[in-house]
Amino acid sequence: MQITKSTKANKIIELSGECKQCGKCCQFGSGYLLKEDIERIAKHFNISDEEFTKKYLDEATVFNTALHKPKQSKNGKAFGPCVFIKDGKCSIHSVKPLHCKISTCNEHGEDISVWFHLNNFVNENDPESVRQWKVYLESWGKNIPGGKLDELVKDKNILNKIIKYEILR
Repeated sequence: MQITKSTKANKIIELSGECKQCGKCCQFGSGYLLKEDIERIAKHFNISDEEFTKKYLDEATVFNTALHKPKQSKNGKAFGPCVFIKDGKCSIHSVKPLHCKISTCNEHGEDISVWFHLNNFVNENDPESVRQWKVYLESWGKNIPGGKLDELVKDKNILNKIIKYEILR
């Protein structure tokens, strides 16, 4: 099956396969959380969304869009394991974020990663997000159907103005 920008999340989860809970993918970082992930995990901890965010998350901006991701236990290093890794396993596996659910290492991994970015970071209504996506694509970034610039911004005149910085916001 070909993954496109419009592929439904439930199909993406299915294509991702089962997590083997090896903990290897979380040793050098963490996934991004959507609003519904924050709500679900905060409820799991029986704390408010705000308390959960403050205690466990850092903000990260990709393609001019801010989301949160779990803090890392860096111990003075540039990277470290996700704060939710305990004894080599994910301590929130039963409620883990969508990004973590779909970020398994299989033949669909790269396309699924692009799908997540297109659907959660790239904002066709934000000229700076579109410009940053353009730079990514020009840098030989992986793409999937639905992710071409003219597919994101269908009005060629507006797209041209965005690219030329004639539309800033």
